[in-house]
Amino acid sequence: MFADCIKSRTLILSLCLASLSAFTPAGGRRDDYLAGYLIVPIKDKAPKDMYSDIEGGLGWWRDTRFPTETPKFIMGGVGPNFSNIANGPAHGWGTWEEPRGLYGVAQLSPWVLFPIDGLNVKQGTNGELFGYGYLNLPLCQPKARTKGQDIPTGGNTWTLFLNTENFKGPLAFFLPHFFSQSVVKQPALAGQLLDTRPSDPNRHVQMETQYIPCRLATDAKGEQYARIAPTQFPHDPSGKSILLHQDTVYSHTALWDTVDAWFKGGPPATGSIDVKGAFRRPYTSGGSSSWQIHSPGEGNKETKTSIAWPSFAKPFAIDEETYGYQFSSTTLSQNGKLQTIPEYFHLERGKDPKQDKWVPVPQTEVPTETHLQEIQWSRPEEKPEDPYLTPTKPTSSFKKPGPVAGPFKAHLGDGSVVTYYWYRFADQPALLNADLSDSEREEMQRKVEKIHRTWTKSKQYLAPPKFGKLASLDPAQIVKPPKSYEIGYVPIATKQELEKK
Repeated sequence: MFADCIKSRTLILSLCLASLSAFTPAGGRRDDYLAGYLIVPIKDKAPKDMYSDIEGGLGWWRDTRFPTETPKFIMGGVGPNFSNIANGPAHGWGTWEEPRGLYGVAQLSPWVLFPIDGLNVKQGTNGELFGYGYLNLPLCQPKARTKGQDIPTGGNTWTLFLNTENFKGPLAFFLPHFFSQSVVKQPALAGQLLDTRPSDPNRHVQMETQYIPCRLATDAKGEQYARIAPTQFPHDPSGKSILLHQDTVYSHTALWDTVDAWFKGGPPATGSIDVKGAFRRPYTSGGSSSWQIHSPGEGNKETKTSIAWPSFAKPFAIDEETYGYQFSSTTLSQNGKLQTIPEYFHLERGKDPKQDKWVPVPQTEVPTETHLQEIQWSRPEEKPEDPYLTPTKPTSSFKKPGPVAGPFKAHLGDGSVVTYYWYRFADQPALLNADLSDSEREEMQRKVEKIHRTWTKSKQYLAPPKFGKLASLDPAQIVKPPKSYEIGYVPIATKQELEKK
């Protein structure tokens, strides 16, 4: 369940190549819905050539330092035209001397440690459902001035909610300052970013796959063949790969209204989503793939030729709330839970080079003279990654006023060890760098203490899936606050490094 932002979805742990169109819910004004990815201004003309959104999700990234076969989860706040990136507490672009998103996310949950390299899913997860999304909570008040200038900062705090087997509820949130800091440099963007605006629900659904290793060869007749590294998708007993379930968008009435009333003295909000404020986007069959095989071209240019994906994968709506693929020409794994898509391809020429296609062929139809069958795929040999480090100077926001307990260690399934401390919520480094006054941070502290007392990690927040089993987070990330620090304190990772053997 990719939840709210803005939205809520349940993803199967796999690759997803879907590209679905969305629409404005019938009877709903476009500015009613806080869902989607991008900040498309609702009543004003959108800034020209400006991109900013909340992305992230499950996957593997080039800057991942401790990779595993099981995907990790990162948040993905994008400032205007990728000027800033925030991926989680203490994780983003820039350096600690010149941060460009390192302080963009604040920790909210007292029960889950968010590693710097990304949130770990339990190793070996295969086809289970991972529910997540972003709901706007009234944790911050809008303000008229930002960094001493007459630049407004909105009060939206897009909060990551998870629905997993061993943790449910809010985990962390994007600070409004992450978006509004760009307005100081570009005043024309005032009021146009996600600190102020709802987001656009009319967005495509898509998962990026980045690069898969491939080898090319030409036989004596000049025919071209290719082999890609084995690529697997989950497989259910009926032969389907379920990739996406319950794509939902929300209005203020889903959660904001009850929480806002609670913070103002009303009855406690349960944290559960009000279905009256939720709209489940139905799927229809169809979709496309942008997979291509890149081959050397003239000069330093590459030739990019599409794979005939429809020849072995049919995208379709399994039901109104579930989307996936029906594969043919695949090989099942020994345990029957994974299927490998075709590895071998032959280049079929069209009347025009733009009509060329890489078409899957059986291994037996690939000439032995290409030597493609002899390839042994192996893991790349890489030098050990450097550890993630946070500032250690006594004057840094990590040290002043500093933590109340620690250090503690968490030994993760990705082979790394995380050093973390417990901070008072309002004194965590991200809040100290969010252009907030002491009184503004204390008001947030008051609200968060209410949440810690009332919203447990086992309550139901996002709607449960209608079938299947939920994935679990790496158990090492499920933590328990020290005695006397159960309410109003959060775990903050300060270092992550490879486990010493």
